[in-house]
Amino acid sequence: MAKPQHSWGLAPETPASPRTMRTLRKIQSHQVLSTSNALIAQTQASRASESYSTDHESAGLPGAATRARAHRRARSNSDAATREAAAAPPTATHRRPARKTGSGIGLKRSLLENFLRDGPPNGDPREGLQELKYLVLSSRVDADGDGMSPYRIYLWLILLDIPPMPTDDYLALIHRGRSPAYAKIRNDTFRTLATDPLFKRRVTEASLIRLLNAVAWKLHDSKPKPRSRPTSSRRREMELLVNTPPSIAEETTFGGELESINSGATSDSAIYVQGMNVLCAPFLYAARSEVEAFALFHYFVTRECPGYIRGAMDGVHKGLRLVDRCLEVVEPKLAAYLFSKGMHAELYAFPSVLTLCACTPPLPEVLHLWDFLFAYGPHLNILCIVAQLIRMRDMIFESPSPNKILRSFPPLDAREIIALTVLIVRKIPEDLYAEMINHAK
Repeated sequence: MAKPQHSWGLAPETPASPRTMRTLRKIQSHQVLSTSNALIAQTQASRASESYSTDHESAGLPGAATRARAHRRARSNSDAATREAAAAPPTATHRRPARKTGSGIGLKRSLLENFLRDGPPNGDPREGLQELKYLVLSSRVDADGDGMSPYRIYLWLILLDIPPMPTDDYLALIHRGRSPAYAKIRNDTFRTLATDPLFKRRVTEASLIRLLNAVAWKLHDSKPKPRSRPTSSRRREMELLVNTPPSIAEETTFGGELESINSGATSDSAIYVQGMNVLCAPFLYAARSEVEAFALFHYFVTRECPGYIRGAMDGVHKGLRLVDRCLEVVEPKLAAYLFSKGMHAELYAFPSVLTLCACTPPLPEVLHLWDFLFAYGPHLNILCIVAQLIRMRDMIFESPSPNKILRSFPPLDAREIIALTVLIVRKIPEDLYAEMINHAK
């Protein structure tokens, strides 16, 4: 895989633990999103946030004008860079085609791209990561109409802190042939985003099969090996141990083995579950090579949401319960109405939780939503689903059968969903937010 042009690291040379550091960053993201109004000030013209803030001022949320006046940037260096970039004339070598999207947004996009290329101005990776997150939050990644961006994949690799992967490692997995999950994979890949012409035009089914099959081999290799069958002498010792009082058995070296054998305890991690094909699709669509997509997808399912790919999918079911609980906190009337109709999240939000909303078109908006989720934590997908329900509340209240409306969510609007998510995250209690962070583990 071609190494990204950026070379600055995002973690200290001797981190305590990658998982611990990632969890701390997620908790810090909650604090930033709960106290910062950077996005709110820039999206106050959004219809969703205006409607929501107007209807909820009585519930304690400040109005958009008050939030805009209270907005202050904490880092003056980035402000200075913005003013200098605005004052400096564009050079001929870096001039890009003009886009009629507003000078402010165009400037932010240029700053984001330059930041990825040059790294943090002061050379501090920690402060640079926070500034990078702010740029993602306050502006969209510059992309064409199909959602393609030359630097988005590098942004994801940085935000998830994934090192370059040798191409030979991926090819070695491909050359192993069919994995034990190959038949299940082939049964799902042809249906992956079948109605999305953008995905079908860019990603072939063959590449999707190769990547999922390689991930299945990788997960298969990481599963614990089965224990060898005890020999005759050890079997007799264990038979004697069965008749030993439990207090003595616990002090015997065979106690752990006997308990494991009697209970048949094995790892319940699957090497493929239905839905992984849809979760994998945006990675392949945005990546510049299969190796990049493989590195991102394998990291994501093993580090960010291993609970989503277990045989029982317990992480997904926890996420569904969290959707209901968060909706009760943010929109109690809407939650009560849905519950009175027997409509809990497990009936309509399962695909959205499992795939991080990748099941809802259009795909370019999914990519913009994932920029935000990778910057501040994929656990915020729970609140993104709640935000979509809030945007649908008028239709839900007017319908005697909300299940018909919730069968398919309206097309994604990443900008409005992100703006609304930043608004409602302030209402989530810390203990509930901690459950959101850990629900997919």
